[in-house]
Amino acid sequence: MATNSSRTARHLARWDDEEKSVFQKGIFFAARQALKRHASGGNILIAATVLALIIANIPGINDDYFRFWNQEVRLQIGAFNLFSHSGHPMTLMAFINDALMAIFFFSIGLEIKREVLVGELSSFKQALLPIVAAVGGMVMPVLIYFLMSHGTDYAGGAAIPMATDIAFSLGVLAMLGKRVPMSLKIFLTTLAVVDDIGGIIVIAAFYSTHIEVMLLVYAAVLFGVLLLGSKLHIKSKIFYLVIGGIIWFLFLNSGIHPTIAGVLVAFCVPATPVFAPKKYIGIIRKSISNFKAGEEPEELEKRTILGKEQMNWLKQVESASDKVISPLQDLEDSLHPVVNYFIVPLFAFANAGICLLGMDPASVFSGISLAIILGLVLGKFIGIFTFSWLTVKFKLAPMPAHADWHQMGAMAALGGIGFTVSLFIATLTFDGGDSTQLELLDHAKLGIVVGSLISGIIAFVWLHLTLPKGVAPDAVEE
Repeated sequence: MATNSSRTARHLARWDDEEKSVFQKGIFFAARQALKRHASGGNILIAATVLALIIANIPGINDDYFRFWNQEVRLQIGAFNLFSHSGHPMTLMAFINDALMAIFFFSIGLEIKREVLVGELSSFKQALLPIVAAVGGMVMPVLIYFLMSHGTDYAGGAAIPMATDIAFSLGVLAMLGKRVPMSLKIFLTTLAVVDDIGGIIVIAAFYSTHIEVMLLVYAAVLFGVLLLGSKLHIKSKIFYLVIGGIIWFLFLNSGIHPTIAGVLVAFCVPATPVFAPKKYIGIIRKSISNFKAGEEPEELEKRTILGKEQMNWLKQVESASDKVISPLQDLEDSLHPVVNYFIVPLFAFANAGICLLGMDPASVFSGISLAIILGLVLGKFIGIFTFSWLTVKFKLAPMPAHADWHQMGAMAALGGIGFTVSLFIATLTFDGGDSTQLELLDHAKLGIVVGSLISGIIAFVWLHLTLPKGVAPDAVEE
């Protein structure tokens, strides 16, 4: 999390005599930083996946790897264990998939709300192309999977190939540097956000079990408290996080998948700051003028210890800097490193371990593995590209700036990297625990890894061959 002093420095650097220009540059800087975080997070995700696959296939070590995730996790006060499901302690694997991934989906919820309010989804014209492309990229993989699995014992996994992993896909684009137009990165990010919305809807609709109505009633009351707090302009992040944690526990034990609680709580977090930017500018200008009052510039340069009054003025600037950032933006910014560098790589390390030693290599070209591979590689490409082409052809939305159809084709292929959410839906689909379900889960994971790898390689080679040499016209200096 950023410190008060670093926030102060950023804001003092931005708000000068050309406030409007600097504000616009600051927003663009924030967008680029978010893209960079996703891209660098993708590198760690790749490393975690490769490490999991290696360890899961080393005799003598792999048994310890798989056994490790079955340890019980407890956060207990007396007889009450927060990490319990229907009275039973959660395993470490369940803790990662149901608790830590709820934080992941909370972060997604914050990102979706921001995009709807001030991002690419705030303008219908800007958002239409990636929204339509995302719809195509969800429908076609599901259709292909359904046609290949109809009547089989893995037909229920049709939602597995519908996701696009933003960290992995932006990691591929990062390998091409500034040759990739910023407009394409924004298109891909928006498409992935819409994909996430689709995944959230699927999880909520199809992965609920026996419903405990009274627990949902209690959760609904707490949601009312959060909404009332937002209406009353309560800006305390602790208020939303503590009540959100209670709602997560209620969802966990109610039969509704607990990750949905993360998304719903995120929608309740206020997006407006305590201080409007104009008021903030006035406060820091007054504070800085008081800070410098009575001292010559030469004296300030020599000074090593601040006076008591100077400390008070700087504390006012720090306090104002906190209050000009909305709780939504502050939480999103704070959670990005935790999610991208810890939660998602840990999820991949725990879930991507597939023991290939006793598996027939030909099985990747049959059954559920082949259905997922074709869904990701062909379904995503056909859906995203066709729906994008029709949208532009009928002049419903413009093509991304500085892009052509070769690059849009590569973006469509890149959408086939479904990794994180695809793995998550696969674990929800085949969680029966019997040998048949576990075998299907392993083959589903294999299909996800292979399909994502093929899509990533195709997209990278396509872009490398078709992107103009040199820096893209809308690339910016770091």
